[in-house]
Amino acid sequence: MTRSLSTRAARNLATTTKTAPLAQGISPRWLLRMLPWVQVHGGTYRVNRRLSYALASGRVSFRGAGAEVRPFPPSLSELGPLRGLDDIDLLGGLADRFARVEYAPGEVILESGQPADRLVLIAYGKVAKTAVGEYGHPALIATLADGEHLGADLLASGEERRWEFNATATTPCITFSLSRQSFDEVTARSPGLARHLDRYRAMARRPRNSRGEAAIAIASGHQGEQELPATFVDYEPAPREYGLSVAQTVLHVHTRVADLYNDPMNQVEHQLRLTIEALRERQERELVNNPDIGLLHAADISQRVQTRSGPPTPEDMDAILARRKKSRFYLAHPKAIAAFGRECNRRGIYPEPAEVLGRPVHAWRGVPILPCDKIPITRDNTTSILVMRTGEKDQGVVGLHQTGIPDEYEPSLSVRFMGIDQRAIISYLVSAYYSVAVLVPDALGVLEDVELGH
Repeated sequence: MTRSLSTRAARNLATTTKTAPLAQGISPRWLLRMLPWVQVHGGTYRVNRRLSYALASGRVSFRGAGAEVRPFPPSLSELGPLRGLDDIDLLGGLADRFARVEYAPGEVILESGQPADRLVLIAYGKVAKTAVGEYGHPALIATLADGEHLGADLLASGEERRWEFNATATTPCITFSLSRQSFDEVTARSPGLARHLDRYRAMARRPRNSRGEAAIAIASGHQGEQELPATFVDYEPAPREYGLSVAQTVLHVHTRVADLYNDPMNQVEHQLRLTIEALRERQERELVNNPDIGLLHAADISQRVQTRSGPPTPEDMDAILARRKKSRFYLAHPKAIAAFGRECNRRGIYPEPAEVLGRPVHAWRGVPILPCDKIPITRDNTTSILVMRTGEKDQGVVGLHQTGIPDEYEPSLSVRFMGIDQRAIISYLVSAYYSVAVLVPDALGVLEDVELGH
């Protein structure tokens, strides 16, 4: 026999203390907070640059698996001398002439001083590119990985040259090799390829600066009445244009809910709040991963660096930091930040934190390392770390949006009432417009194949 009112019964007459609706998927979204946002009128942003001569190579892709892996013929046009070549039959014939060669860790692929008589594609594994230092010690030039290659510029050269570096497998490697003789045989039978190579050689002879831009003639250090050079600055004839992307959804709220259950919390307001949070999360994911505009895909091949040994070491973080000036911040998956912390601890290094927007964060060389869980982790437990310079004034990375759109709820985000249907359901169209642009190639760098399992 109970002698007092039970707690369960008393709750029926009590007012509960409650939270607003919560969601686990809300992250700090550091990228959206740190990017300077540029107003884009007309929905399109054009990036004008100085004229550059496209001599650099991209990455070759492969198809198949195991013993069946082969170079993918169309991707051979990523090689500098073959850039722009669209003859699929010709590229297929070249792909068939590559010979597969496998190397164990420590085996030499190319040796300094030997004739440079072949092109080597790396299908799988890591290769250390080294040279002899001034005092006879080996010096690491670069670490190459899947899709990268050695000797592409030799295809268009008519000279006998020798390798100026060593290439050694640091992991089990699968490579594909094309001899200079085989390439010359294909060129002799293909007038179209011969003309293409002639155009490439002519472009390679044009004056250019270290970044590949058309040179501006300047005289310096002269005395007397020397005739000064005349020059002009040429521009890219077809600059890159960025259109604003969109993330959208239609929010449904029943009128019965909106009418009867709005005390003490406005149901429509909280439905809309959580929907906008999800849209902003999708926006940040697209800015990182979208194949057309995403930062992971927008980084230039010259700004991609492989880790030396797998985990993110201080040397690796220095390697991508050294490729640009005024780096504003790193962007890394929280697990990558933890992996970098382990490497620092192992060396007895304890970097000073930095303060960003009033909060202390991890840093390296004074550059903040900001977390972003939108950077993917692959099946083999690897990821990437980005570093960027930002702002139009510094020719960096900028976010793109358009404010002042109809029914704007937040900058470049609109909530448009769509009416009430015959089922008494209210509909709202929620749209967010955005994009991101890398103004010059060295504004963005990526450290690739960062291993998290060490």
